[in-house]
Amino acid sequence: MTKKIAVLPGDGIGTEIVEQAVKVLKALGEDFEYEYADVGGVAYANHGHPLPPETLALAKEADAVLFGAVGDFKYDTLPRALRPEQAILGLRKNLNLFANLRPAVCYPELVSASTLRPEVVSGLDLVIVRELTGDVYFGTPRGRREAPDGPFKGAEEGFDTMRYSRPEVERIAHVGFRTAMQRRKHLTCVDKSNVLETSQLWREVVTEVSKQYPEVKLDYLYVDNAAMQLVRAPTELDVVLTGNLFGDILSDEAAMLTGSIGMLASASLNEKGTGLFEPSHGSAPDIAGKNIANPIATVESAAMMIRYAFHMDEQADRIEAAIRKVLSDGIRTGDIWSEGCEKVSCSGMGDAIRAALR
Repeated sequence: MTKKIAVLPGDGIGTEIVEQAVKVLKALGEDFEYEYADVGGVAYANHGHPLPPETLALAKEADAVLFGAVGDFKYDTLPRALRPEQAILGLRKNLNLFANLRPAVCYPELVSASTLRPEVVSGLDLVIVRELTGDVYFGTPRGRREAPDGPFKGAEEGFDTMRYSRPEVERIAHVGFRTAMQRRKHLTCVDKSNVLETSQLWREVVTEVSKQYPEVKLDYLYVDNAAMQLVRAPTELDVVLTGNLFGDILSDEAAMLTGSIGMLASASLNEKGTGLFEPSHGSAPDIAGKNIANPIATVESAAMMIRYAFHMDEQADRIEAAIRKVLSDGIRTGDIWSEGCEKVSCSGMGDAIRAALR
C-alpha cells in the first residue's frame, strides 16, 4: 500500500537537507508517494501565512510529514502570528503532536567531535521524551500589559502561563515508560517541583503512572541538576521525560554531546503513532545555498519516520546502518570533520549514505 509523505522543506538549509533524506528514502525502493508544500518564511512570502491552509490540509491527509526547518532573519520583524516559527507550532497543535522523541547518540567515530572529553561521551545513547503541546508555549493567558501590582506597578510587562492537566501528563508519561521498556528500563523524570506547582503535579502523575511499569527504574532530577548531569555523566541517563520548555532546552544541550546539532533527529507523534519528523537544528540561513550543511539528522529523522509511522523496522535499520558505515569510512561534513577524514558537501553526504545502503 502506498504511503503518502508530506514533504515540507521550509527555509534556509531546509531544502538542501530534505533533498538528501528523500534521496535516501527513494533508494530503499519502497512505495512512497511524495507531495511537497511551502511552510515557514517561504510560505509567508508566497501565500501570506507561514502555515497556509493547503499545507495544513496536506499534512493532515498524509501518512507522515518530513519537515526541514523554518526561520530567517528577514522575517523577525513580522507580527508574531506570521513569523515562520509559528508554522511548526501550528502543525503540532493541529496534528496533536504531543510526544517528541529526541535520541542523542554519540557514534564511536565522532567521540572526538564532542566538546566534552571522550571518556564522558563514549557510549552515549539516550532519548529525551518531551511533551510538545502544553506548557508556556500554549498556556493562556499570555500577553503584554501594564503591571497591575508589585514594585513596578504600571510598568510594561510580558507574561506567559505554564500549565499542565493530569491527562496531558499521563499520556506523555506512558510514552516515556513504553520507550524505556524498549531500552534499558530506566526513566528519569525532570521537573522543577521544588518551586513550580505545575511540576509538582507533573511529578505526582508520573509517579502514579510508574506503578503500571514495575520493571522500569524511575528516578527524578530537578531541571537545573539535569542540565548539569548531561555534561557531567550523560551515559548514566537512558530515557529523560520532561515538559515542553525544559525539553526544548535540554535536547539542544544533548545535541552538542553528539558532536554537532546536525546529528540530532526527532519524531513528533500523536496518539495514532504518526506525525512529523524533523532534524532538531534550525534553518541556518547564513549557510543556506552553500551545500555545506550536515544532512545526517534529517536522514535519521526519515529513518524514524518509517520506523514509527510506517512500522518498517528493517528499512529503518538499513538507513541507520548506512549512516554508521559512512562515518566508519571517515566521511564527514565540515561540522564534524577532523584530521584524516574526507570532507564532503551536503549532497556528497547524501550520496554516500545512499551508496552505503544494503
